[in-house]
Amino acid sequence: MSKQPERIFVKGNEAIARGALAAKCKCFFGYPITPQNDIPEFMSSEIIKAGGDFVQAESEVAAANMLLGAGAAGIRAMTSSSSPGVALKQEAISYMAGSELPAVIVNMNRGGPGLGDIGPAQGDYYQSTRGGGHGDYRHFTLAPGTVQEAYDLTIRAFDIAFTQRNPVLILGDAILGQMKEPITPWTPENIDEEAGRDWCLNGRTGGREKRLLKSLFLGEGELAGQNRHLQAKYASWEKLAEAELFECADAELVICAYGSIGRIAKSVVRKFRKEGRKVGLFRPITLYPYPSEPLLKLAKEGKRFLTIEHNLGQMVDDVRLAIRTVADSGFHPIYPGNMPTPDELEEPILNCLEGK
Repeated sequence: MSKQPERIFVKGNEAIARGALAAKCKCFFGYPITPQNDIPEFMSSEIIKAGGDFVQAESEVAAANMLLGAGAAGIRAMTSSSSPGVALKQEAISYMAGSELPAVIVNMNRGGPGLGDIGPAQGDYYQSTRGGGHGDYRHFTLAPGTVQEAYDLTIRAFDIAFTQRNPVLILGDAILGQMKEPITPWTPENIDEEAGRDWCLNGRTGGREKRLLKSLFLGEGELAGQNRHLQAKYASWEKLAEAELFECADAELVICAYGSIGRIAKSVVRKFRKEGRKVGLFRPITLYPYPSEPLLKLAKEGKRFLTIEHNLGQMVDDVRLAIRTVADSGFHPIYPGNMPTPDELEEPILNCLEGK
């Protein structure tokens, strides 16, 4: 009799931490802020058992710059925080992007602006997809909608960070971070921690050539050349864009939502389908690069669209950009500070179905 895969019951935060360890994360730099504190708490003991290092930094700024140093040394490393804490990390993230350093950053989004509250929200979408720091840069952004995806996408984040030499952001929220679900842990095969590290700063031994990692380019035309190189790299990510299309084939109305709101919207779609209403769900899993191509395809099929977000209108810009040549999208905001339920989404969806 074959052995069944192990199933465990964990929070989304713990799933991310476990996924990082499965991806052979060797350093974690943390600073406490709700609602992501379970991640550094778990890592403070478990990464040590796995032979890695945990540092309780003196601030978010320090944690992010420690992450920069680890990335420069080619070490698989991660930090996590929540909205205002991630804002403090933005300078270092810009330096990492400019220097092409791999890193994984987790943002468990909380309500804002300012200190806001510790409840869920999606107000960090712009920050997470536009390069929230200074300069023209981007980082890959993943948006899990389930606890299993939180585990899976963390493993994927480390892979992308090192193959693309770029920071990767995992964007969740207080719902995902604090929700418990069963998951099936798995470990990727054949992670070679030394492969592809011919750029990192690991000590000039054996007579190898000097290596230089920097984000300062003062020579004539040097910065323009670096920016062209970076933009070409970001454009190449389009082939890695991913989305879930649920009940979209015959849908008259497609709900566009991500992360926890995508999950809640999916429950409403299931209910409407049982009632014979042709509603579907488009849930982007990569927020940058945005999966515009399948969305445009749906628009060309004559679908109508309603974007629902736990903010006052951010991802809707990307939805409208994707379909702008053939269609538009309605928008329904869920105000940060409110905890959304499936019932609350029914009325705006019905109004959109009826053309109101």
